[in-house]
Amino acid sequence: MRPHVPRARRALLTTPIVVIVLPLALYYVLRAQGAPAWQALLLSSLPPVAHSVAAAVRGHRVGYVDLLVIGLLVISAATSLVSGDPRGLLLKDAALPAALGLGIGATLWAARPFAFRFGHQFRSGVAAERAERYWRELPAFRQALRSLTLLWAGAELLDALLSATEALVLPVDAVPLLGRAQSLAVVGAVALLSVRRSRRFRGRYGIPLFGFREPAGAEEAEIRGRAPGLV
Repeated sequence: MRPHVPRARRALLTTPIVVIVLPLALYYVLRAQGAPAWQALLLSSLPPVAHSVAAAVRGHRVGYVDLLVIGLLVISAATSLVSGDPRGLLLKDAALPAALGLGIGATLWAARPFAFRFGHQFRSGVAAERAERYWRELPAFRQALRSLTLLWAGAELLDALLSATEALVLPVDAVPLLGRAQSLAVVGAVALLSVRRSRRFRGRYGIPLFGFREPAGAEEAEIRGRAPGLV
């Protein structure tokens, strides 16, 4: 198994804690201590930024999402400091999924869509080679991953629209909790749909979309029978 595979799986567990749970808890603790809303929002945004910086240092590169998180915090913090309105910081939480949705959607025109790249994190060397071959030789494999990419992009844009509406309309103290719950619900629904589609695809073709299990031996012949496009 490639070294980055277990690291990617650990990130699926640790990232939600740092990005969602810790900022939420920190915000309401600060508000209970009497901190102004804009200050609590600003300080509670620091754990995700620290997480992004640490990830960039460990990986020796700065990713698109890392730059996005840091840039949006700086812009929204400056806006809130000038205007004194905490809603500028709340709108940051809408801008992030909007940018992610557009970025994910843009990969539909790239050499490999987002869903393929996401699954690549969980593939060992052999599974990664097979996924590349399936991509080249099996149109159904390409279509399934493009369809999932479109689904994820649409979900992020929906989350952004709902978050922007909440930030502008609802009481400031209600938005962090409601927004996180909404984002989790959207992500959970997309994850459930993705798993169901992946299982249906595997049931039909015998091929995993995300590489959690590698077909081998006699399975290879069965896959060829189900997917005649493979050579």
